[in-house]
Amino acid sequence: MNLSLLITVFRRRALLGALALCTLGAAQAQAPAYPNKALRIIVAVAPGGPTDELARLIGPKLTESWGQPVTIDNRPGAGQLIGTGVAAKAPADGYTLLMTTNVFPVNTFLFPSLPYDPKKDFAPVSLVAASSLTLVVNAALKVSTLKELIDYAKANPGKLNFGSSGPSSSLRFAGELLKSSAGIDMTHVPFSGAAPMTTALLGNVVQLAIVDSKASKVHVDSGRLRAIAVTSEKRSPNMPDVPTMSEAGLPGYAAGSWFGLLAPAGTPPAIINKIQTEVARILKLPEIQQNLKLHDEVGIGSTPAEFAAYIDAEAIKWSKIIKDYNITAN
Repeated sequence: MNLSLLITVFRRRALLGALALCTLGAAQAQAPAYPNKALRIIVAVAPGGPTDELARLIGPKLTESWGQPVTIDNRPGAGQLIGTGVAAKAPADGYTLLMTTNVFPVNTFLFPSLPYDPKKDFAPVSLVAASSLTLVVNAALKVSTLKELIDYAKANPGKLNFGSSGPSSSLRFAGELLKSSAGIDMTHVPFSGAAPMTTALLGNVVQLAIVDSKASKVHVDSGRLRAIAVTSEKRSPNMPDVPTMSEAGLPGYAAGSWFGLLAPAGTPPAIINKIQTEVARILKLPEIQQNLKLHDEVGIGSTPAEFAAYIDAEAIKWSKIIKDYNITAN
């Protein structure tokens, strides 16, 4: 190749490279910044519960930050399968999120099939918050500590009834974990929700339950229930005199409710990171922290990788309990 031809080739390549850079730059300049339209947070439970309340707490703050409306879309039913399935099929553009709970990893082991693949159809965004539960007993049961309860249960195998809000509820899982960790035998009595379970607990139909800390406090304060221990790793700020399960004699015991954001798989990592960063910032706001404290919740705001690892750990932990006690969704 002669010199003039070589120069021509180089000039053409340089021109093509410059055109490519210009095209890329123009495309980037024309690409709308995220977000540039309304967002939707799907909540797979009915309005009014802690999952819904948390979504409605975060949503308006995202609107304040980004200037875009955030709609809370409640899709309850089938143990959260309906709403989760809707979220799985949404466009992976960052405009649809799912506020999920600790039911998400365990449903894999409760149902023979799911309308989505929890690993392939979702991208973790952030573990938003967690709340503790409280082990309470009816005041007629003459035990005041976890050790006394365990000793009583061992001396009277099968005599104690523990209630839950459903056969596959987190309250049942927490109770079964207590049985497994303490090596005791109790009879599980499921109810169709937290309200009828509480009625049965107050009526001594069931002698104990692991319940929502905030909801139980009024009955503990009235003396109708006795708080034995909280299930979180740290004491509840609303009941500072009640020990944790670990402090009370079951090291490593931890159970409770948690809430996290997922996005459809394929959502660009840059968008996921932007959402996580903003949610973490919102959770540090004084008014948000005060609201969480009132509900006995702790804001977390983990990274996507941390949330993914947490979901995997929860699946391993609860799959053993589900298998050991033959827990089903029915």
